[in-house]
Amino acid sequence: MAEPANRRMEAVRRHLLLLPPPLPPLRSNPLRSHAEVEPSPVIVGGMVLDIHAKPSVPPQPGTTVPGMVKYVRGGVARNIAECMSKLGTRPFMISVVGNDMAGDLLLKYWRSAGLCTEGILQVHDVATPVVSNVFDSNGELVAGVASVGAVEKFLIPSWIYRFHHRISNASLVMLDANLPAESLEAACIMAYKSGVPVLFEPVSVVKSQRIAPIAKYVTCTSPNEIELVAMANSLSPTVKYNFQKMEQCKDKTEAVECLFEMLRPAMFFLLEKGIKLLVVTLGSNGVFICCKEHTNFMKDQHKCKQTPFSRQLVQKLDGCFPSNNLVKLSRESSSRTCVFHLPAISASVISLTGAGDCLVGGVLSALCGGLDIIPSVAVGVAIAKASVESEANIPDDISAASVADDAKGVLLSAKTLWCK
Repeated sequence: MAEPANRRMEAVRRHLLLLPPPLPPLRSNPLRSHAEVEPSPVIVGGMVLDIHAKPSVPPQPGTTVPGMVKYVRGGVARNIAECMSKLGTRPFMISVVGNDMAGDLLLKYWRSAGLCTEGILQVHDVATPVVSNVFDSNGELVAGVASVGAVEKFLIPSWIYRFHHRISNASLVMLDANLPAESLEAACIMAYKSGVPVLFEPVSVVKSQRIAPIAKYVTCTSPNEIELVAMANSLSPTVKYNFQKMEQCKDKTEAVECLFEMLRPAMFFLLEKGIKLLVVTLGSNGVFICCKEHTNFMKDQHKCKQTPFSRQLVQKLDGCFPSNNLVKLSRESSSRTCVFHLPAISASVISLTGAGDCLVGGVLSALCGGLDIIPSVAVGVAIAKASVESEANIPDDISAASVADDAKGVLLSAKTLWCK
């Protein structure tokens, strides 16, 4: 039988206090005092070196073919943090790398970008997480191998607890599901007790199920269709939810309605389990935003810090969607369940690997910059479009004017699917 919530919280608390410290970082800065720490988003999860292989001719079993192989800075949490930094938001990263070529490469970029490395543990005799991917000529993933054991072995509660002052003072906390279950729970409890909103990024179908013990602490999560269903099933002891792509829904409008009917039971069930906001990514069909009550994601508005990038977004997006009243409606839905649809933007696809992470990074950066939830998701959709048109996971140059124009188009085409 599962432990009652209060006993589990107490067990995690004891775990935090009694665990011996992990191996000391090879390179670290002294912890700053609480008074010196400014509110900033905290991102906890994997930093990964991606190896991308893209053949120039169809691959042949048992032999090599010509093509392009390159190193790309990756990892869900790392990608999201980098995306936020390129949008003017300065996240604090808690992660781990090895003392090897891959770890040095990832840290070198972090320092060159002027980002804090205080929360990044670098240890001897540990392989930095590496993922090797093979793509087809269209940029779709064909096969991949992931070696990310360092995250589960070293991103343990005692390391995360060292940055309790960062988490308790954060504008928001984002956790990726690569973290071990005890670390997810420890970080959630720290944020929850300080009233800090938590976003859970599912990462994969299997790892998305790690939400089960922490759902009551999670403010928002950002699954795709199959991750959404897996999360719902992990929390449901009896009813099982299903998702099957319906080929008969050829028309875009009809496809969105079909998806909503299929996913609605799982979405509503997760809201009943305590999650306040769902941002469900649908690939070329856009995004569903689902909330049971209006969620003021940034509870402490003084922690919002407008940047030059977000200022341009606010100026360009303000008042551009009065016809559908989406923001007004979401603010008034205190006792209703509402679902909104935001369409995707047509793009010339080069690589899809960073699109989901850029969407989340765009959403979180916009929220930290003072935008409401629905405009923030529209910004995320616009950043995802820029990502798929880039070879890198995170585009090198992101134009605020271009993002604002794309987000404006998304908002003008957005629709309310359900509000009862």
